[in-house]
Amino acid sequence: MLLAIDCGNTNTVFAICDGARFVSTWRIATDHRRTADEYFVWLQTLMTLNRTEARITDAIISSTVPRVVFNLRVLCSRYFDCRPRVVGKPGCALPVAPRVDQGTTVGPDRLVNTAGAHDRHGGNLIVVDFGTATTFDVVDDDGAYVGGVIAPGVNLSLEALHMAAAALPHVDITRPDQVVGKNTVACMQSGVYWGYVGLVEGIVARIRAERGRPMKVVATGGLASLFQQGTDIFDVVEDDLTMHGLVLIHRHNRENEPA
Repeated sequence: MLLAIDCGNTNTVFAICDGARFVSTWRIATDHRRTADEYFVWLQTLMTLNRTEARITDAIISSTVPRVVFNLRVLCSRYFDCRPRVVGKPGCALPVAPRVDQGTTVGPDRLVNTAGAHDRHGGNLIVVDFGTATTFDVVDDDGAYVGGVIAPGVNLSLEALHMAAAALPHVDITRPDQVVGKNTVACMQSGVYWGYVGLVEGIVARIRAERGRPMKVVATGGLASLFQQGTDIFDVVEDDLTMHGLVLIHRHNRENEPA
């Protein structure tokens, strides 16, 4: 079975795939200090509690936090006796190479989302990922990542607002019933929610105009379903897009290994 690991700035997701479906998926807070032994104790405990009997033979990692990769590599080699492929590193080829400025390093999460979205929806896509940052990935007709946009994430913006303005409380993101708030919390929630709806709609419109062609919009990330309630800009919301992309990239590498 395949162990797919997606390490983001906030959370790290582990998923076990049997080749046809994800058997189990678990999430843990990202912490570069966590050792391979700690990962294994946590993972094996969850596998036992969920009665997941998995013989892991392969692993693939996507990480936006370089400092955690070493311990994840050790986890795979020490406890599962396999050498993981790491997206963006030598030895892990992409189905289609990105077309960006020479010397540019593209985030592994964006490459993985590109592969997953193209497989499911074809080309000419805009992938909007609501993570620690809100990213817009432009996928060409052949599946190549050709650039995008990075904006501050929703929760990051809320936290910055709370930290920078002493009188403003910490609030949770939600879809407000009204645009005009009647109290401080409602005003903040409206500003962030409808502000991000406007940001997404505006950037998508500008990308479409610049590209000069119809483009489908695919949303992913933890807050995608929440923002779907406030706009019709998304053609589809994909909860497992990143994991699907990891499986595809792993399969691509297996199928193209030297004989």
